[in-house]
Amino acid sequence: RLQKLKEMFISKFGSAPKFYARAPGRVNLIGEHIDYCGYSVLPMAIEQDILIAVEPVQTQVVQLANTNSSYLDFSTSVNNIEINKTKPQWHNYFLCGLKGIQEHFGLNNPTGMNCLLDGTIPPSSGLSSSSALVCCAGLVTLKANGKTLSKMELAEICTKSERYIGTEGGGMDQSISFLAEEGTAKLIEFSPLRATDVRLPSGATFVIANSCVEMNKAATSHYNIRVMECRLATKLLSKSKGLEWRKMLRLHDVQSKLGVSLEEMLTIVEEVLHPEPYSTEEICKCLGISLEELHSQILSQNMQEVPTFKLYQRAKHVYSEAARVLEFQKICSEAPANALQLLGELMKQSHISCREMYECSCPELDRLVNICL
Repeated sequence: RLQKLKEMFISKFGSAPKFYARAPGRVNLIGEHIDYCGYSVLPMAIEQDILIAVEPVQTQVVQLANTNSSYLDFSTSVNNIEINKTKPQWHNYFLCGLKGIQEHFGLNNPTGMNCLLDGTIPPSSGLSSSSALVCCAGLVTLKANGKTLSKMELAEICTKSERYIGTEGGGMDQSISFLAEEGTAKLIEFSPLRATDVRLPSGATFVIANSCVEMNKAATSHYNIRVMECRLATKLLSKSKGLEWRKMLRLHDVQSKLGVSLEEMLTIVEEVLHPEPYSTEEICKCLGISLEELHSQILSQNMQEVPTFKLYQRAKHVYSEAARVLEFQKICSEAPANALQLLGELMKQSHISCREMYECSCPELDRLVNICL
């Protein structure tokens, strides 16, 4: 593959690449949609990856090409990078990683580059092709400019820089892309970022099946609406418990401030929130604020037109899923005889919660799960 990439690079740019960078995609075993709420997740990297051949150049221009001809060539000056949020094209993810590193080091005269990219992660399939591209671009920019960072620092910079494209991610994808090691999954915890090996039961094989339904996080608002619903649930739960709700952003903050267990948080959700969707007016009434304050202080720019929010379902999913992650880790470390059955049961519960409480599944995926069961 490297040889083929090198030959294509030479025919494209007329010279050989100086180095190659690689970042893997990932699959999340359990812990769906809870990283941005502050909770631990349990992903593992996969062999499918983003591979980039690079030649630093004297001109302050970045030229990007892709081995897949359906992705068009792109070139831009390395100074004053503009990232178009309205059309999330492939090169914009590269620019996120580039800009993140440039800004971190305050690079005034960044190095230009010729880059040829080869990706084996199916796009928009939930295996983090976009984050792997951001990570690989960050790595490429770091190397081309002769800078060094730890994997931990790189993961944090790439998490922040992916937000340039409008995805409010939590950091799981970037962390596992940099911190993964062969033969182990990782429990990834946030603020501060840390990764712990989770040894999966011996003889276990994970089959990654693709429902072939594409979902582009940056192009649709579903993802960011969920992030906002979790934020609003955080505020209502905090207010009901007399906490400083204006400062609270994530569901994890409520739990840690109250100093209670995840099971107790689920009871609080039942007591405080109702299953019917909340209108913006009702949210304002609960928080004692004006509609104007809700729109200007809490809702992000692309959420202004959303009429209702489901808070009970989202909070219930997050707290129950966070508990499943810890249970999954515990089973892996204790390795009982029926470990695989227990892990399978947790993954099944996770999918049911994703389907019913978080509504981030689709009929094709549900059908795939049923076939597997």
